[in-house]
Amino acid sequence: MAYPYELGFQDATSPIMEELLHFHDHTLMIVFLISTLVLYLISLMLTTKLTHTSTMDAQEIETIWTILPAIILIMIALPSLRILYMMDEVNNPLLTIKTMGHQWYWSYEYTDYEELNFDSYMIPTTDLKPGELRLLEVDNRIVFPMEMPVRMLISSEDVLHSWAVPSLGVKTDAIPGRLNQTILTSSRPGLFYGQCSEICGSNHSFMPIVIEVVTLKAFENWCSSML
Repeated sequence: MAYPYELGFQDATSPIMEELLHFHDHTLMIVFLISTLVLYLISLMLTTKLTHTSTMDAQEIETIWTILPAIILIMIALPSLRILYMMDEVNNPLLTIKTMGHQWYWSYEYTDYEELNFDSYMIPTTDLKPGELRLLEVDNRIVFPMEMPVRMLISSEDVLHSWAVPSLGVKTDAIPGRLNQTILTSSRPGLFYGQCSEICGSNHSFMPIVIEVVTLKAFENWCSSML
């Protein structure tokens, strides 16, 4: 869950999001090192009048500043490609949930169960209970068990939407006539919030997503109560 004036990412609750956070830190350190070197060289050029004539005409320095950027790009590209392939992997999901975007709410269907489907609308501000979050609470939450791979099938019935939950590292477009899929795995129980991340009309801001991750026993009890 994000908090006011937060400058970083939300706490990771899935292996994919943990990998993304590590990659972000890795890339940021490279950017800091390059920025520091460039600023140092600029300050050096502005504060000294000395010129090294051999350096200005040397082949060695040209070789270094050609090869070094290539090595840096490889150091960024290899971890990035690894995470991209990990995000596309869907290995033996134990549960499948289909979500459809509408103007302006989400509908969910648990395809492994008969008659287990519902719509999820944002709770108006006037109906919120003490402690509930404005523009983020819904009347029907998605529930799935922790430490279990869950496949999300995502599409739309009208315009472009985007199903995004930052703490799970998930952002998948909902496109009319196209069925996209992604994998969710939560390493701990809790409530995780997201929103539609594609401008989809006048009420785009009022399409929150709430995921409740519980133990397997609690999930079975919830399914029994819903059927």
